[in-house]
Amino acid sequence: MLDDRLNNTSHTVFILNGFQSLGKWRPALVVPFLLMLMLSITGNTILSSIIMSKRNLHSPMFVLIGLMSVADLSIPIFAVPNMLFSFSFNWNAISLSGCLIQMFFILYFQSFQSTILLWMALDRYFAICTPLYYHKHMAFPNFLKFIIVPCLRNALIIILVITLAGSLSYCHSNVIDHCFCEHMALVQLACGDTSINSLVGLMGALLIPTVDFVIIVVSYIIIFSTVIKSGQSHTKAFNTCITHIIVIFLLVSLTLLLMAFMSYRIRNNLSSNSRVFLSLLYLLIPSCLNPIIYGVRTKEIRQQFLHVMRNVRILPISGKLINSIS
Repeated sequence: MLDDRLNNTSHTVFILNGFQSLGKWRPALVVPFLLMLMLSITGNTILSSIIMSKRNLHSPMFVLIGLMSVADLSIPIFAVPNMLFSFSFNWNAISLSGCLIQMFFILYFQSFQSTILLWMALDRYFAICTPLYYHKHMAFPNFLKFIIVPCLRNALIIILVITLAGSLSYCHSNVIDHCFCEHMALVQLACGDTSINSLVGLMGALLIPTVDFVIIVVSYIIIFSTVIKSGQSHTKAFNTCITHIIVIFLLVSLTLLLMAFMSYRIRNNLSSNSRVFLSLLYLLIPSCLNPIIYGVRTKEIRQQFLHVMRNVRILPISGKLINSIS
C-alpha cells in the first residue's frame, strides 16, 4: 500500500524532451528557431507600429490586422525562448504551474488568430454585401460585440481545458515528449481516466477553429456570389479579400495541428520528432509569414512602410518609386 501511494505521487516538475533523439545535433535547432523568433518579432512589431502610428489606418479592417499582429507576436514569445534555453543549455525543466500558464497563453492566442480571421471575413461581408450599412455594423459598440463574444467563448473553453489538465495526478512520468507544453502531450502522462480531457480538447478544436472556419467559408461564398451576380467590376472586391484568403489557406496548417492532435489518440507510424515538428509548424509559421503577407498585399500598409523607410533613410526610396510600387 505504501509503494502504491509513493507511485501515485503527482509530479510537479516536468522535463520537455522534444528532439532528444537528435543527440549532439539538438543544439543546432537554436539557429532556425531563433531566426523564426526574430522574424516574427521584427515583422509583427513593424506592422503593429505602422497601424498604431498612422491615423488613416485606424479603420476596423486595419485594427483587425493590428490585433492579428499582436497575436502573431505573442505566440512565439511564450513558446520559443524556453525552447532556445532547452536546446542551448539543456535546461528542460518546467513546473506544472509554468506548464499550464504557457499552455493557456499559446492556446488562447492561437484561438485569437482564428477568431480575428472570422472578424475579417465579417468585415468584408458587411463592406461588400451591405455597403450602405457598413458603418452601422462596424460602429464601435457593434464592433465590440463581435470582439467580446468570441473572446469569451475562447477563454471559457481554454480555461476549462487548463483546469481539467491541472486537476490530474501525474504519476506515470514527468517527461513531456515535446518542446513546449502541448495539451495532450501533458495529459497522456496522467494516471487514471483522461477521457474527459480528450473530449474537452476535441470539443475546443471543433467549437473554435472549426466553427470559425465554416463561418469564414460561408461568408466568402456569399461575398463572391454577390459580386458576380451584381455584374459590377469585381476586381477591387476580390483584391480586398484575397489577402485574407491567403492567410486562411496558410492556416489550413490547422490540418497539421489536427494530425498532431490525433496522433496521440490513434495508432500510427508518426515518429515523435515528426509529431513535434508538425506542432511547431502550426505554432510558428503563421506568426512569421502573416506580417509579410499583409505588408506586401495591403496597399495602404505597403505605402506607409515605404514612407517610413524613406524618412529614416534606411532605404534610398524616392516618392516616384513609392507611387510606382503602390
